[in-house]
Amino acid sequence: MKHRIVVLGAGYAGAHVAGMLARRLSAADTELIVVNAEPDFVQRLRLHQLAAGQEIAAPALSEVFAGTAVRLRQARVTAVEPERRVVAVAGPDGAAELGYDTLVYALGSHGARHCVPGAAEHAFDVSARPSALSLRERLDGLARQGAGGRVLVVGDGLTGIETATEIAESRPALSVTLVARGELGATLSSGAREHLRRACDRLGVTVREHTEVAAVEAARVRCADGAVLESDATVWTAGFAVSPLAAAGGLDVTEDGRIVVDRTMRSVSHPDVYAVGDCAFATGDNGLPLPMSCASAGYTGRQAVEAITARLTGRRAPRNVKLSYLGNHISLGRRDGILQLVDHEARPKPKSVAGRKAARVKEAIVSMSLWGTSHPTFGVPQRRHRLTGAPHAAYPPKAGGTVRPRAHG
Repeated sequence: MKHRIVVLGAGYAGAHVAGMLARRLSAADTELIVVNAEPDFVQRLRLHQLAAGQEIAAPALSEVFAGTAVRLRQARVTAVEPERRVVAVAGPDGAAELGYDTLVYALGSHGARHCVPGAAEHAFDVSARPSALSLRERLDGLARQGAGGRVLVVGDGLTGIETATEIAESRPALSVTLVARGELGATLSSGAREHLRRACDRLGVTVREHTEVAAVEAARVRCADGAVLESDATVWTAGFAVSPLAAAGGLDVTEDGRIVVDRTMRSVSHPDVYAVGDCAFATGDNGLPLPMSCASAGYTGRQAVEAITARLTGRRAPRNVKLSYLGNHISLGRRDGILQLVDHEARPKPKSVAGRKAARVKEAIVSMSLWGTSHPTFGVPQRRHRLTGAPHAAYPPKAGGTVRPRAHG
């Protein structure tokens, strides 16, 4: 029987890993299944644009994986049981279990809206397509009222900055306020911070620094200092969280639920599990944890592919992919941006690039990310390697599921 590789999630990391493995490993030996809740690829890097009212491409995953030998299963992952080597899923075809020989966990992250009372009930976020579309509908409703509206963006990280400036540029009739817990652009160089402030002034974004939100209500936000900020649409961008499924399944995770992996992206507690992207706690070449980002998704995904291919084919030791954190690309609407490079200690370098040039760089990066995902096997050697006896296990059948015993062939 074939060695089954199951990839959970088809975001930037998961889609890349699945396509690369399909091109490198022989279909005679390998069965590749990708489980994803949505039928389309979601450009998470552009969700703030989608919320602001722009049309964003969403390629069908069935087309993305056409001709790659990857089988797509549209379903939501409900449980991971690494001791049994099965995952539970629920989708249009009902609930089932999938057995695996190798698991790639790439479920990404979502907005952390449960850390402040009322945020989950009353705030929008742009970490997933449905939530971004909900925000878009709300903003459309405010526009139809004809009297403008007040939009409050909580969180001054990159997502908060991009969301506030995008909404302000796309919907100038709205009043946009960005709530920063500390100094705006604290992770940027002084020149980049100055440019950011000028951009906010130009777009009419009001910035409230050193403000901590204590509670979110339907039409206002209460601050820790007693201030009350009225809001017709509150957008929560103050941090991200990962699914609790890995922790519930007994995998070794950090306090925030990310899977602890070694240099090859292999779980330190369950060697048949690899984690990539936002849900992996991976250490970069500078000795610091890699940040949650599209770039980290690419680095960790490539490293996992190298490790899995080497392990299953026995051809050589896995090659170490460079795990770098080079900096951030921040869009400030469609015609402005900031490119901030960092040093080996992840501190901002004194010089930065700002303005239209930075905006063009950011647009090129996002476009290349979409193209790379839509062509997951481009540039990969077409020679598919045969497997050589990778570790596996036979699984006991379970009534109503799809688990079946397998032996390596």
